[in-house]
Amino acid sequence: MSEHNHEHGEACGCGHDHDHDHEHEEFVLTLTDENGNDVDMVLVETFDVGEKLYALLLERNNPGADGIILRMEEENEEMVLYNIEDEDEWSQVEEAYNQLVSELDEA
Repeated sequence: MSEHNHEHGEACGCGHDHDHDHEHEEFVLTLTDENGNDVDMVLVETFDVGEKLYALLLERNNPGADGIILRMEEENEEMVLYNIEDEDEWSQVEEAYNQLVSELDEA
């Protein structure tokens, strides 16, 4: 999926004042897949690995599909998502994610 094609959702965290009466709002991003199709993804969790922030995203209309983890970086006061292409970085992220899941399962 492309890391730069995203839109602000209702709970986008963009710094704008959104006045909504929803009890729980989803943070929805629209990403473009490798075939050029737009796919709505829901931000499920964020977690830190060292000094970097990562996001777990699930397909909004297909929550049973595999999720994706992308690196989040702030650029020009906006959060931008990047694919993790470095194998060492991916190993560290995967280990941190598995630890997070393990801790949630124990709670």
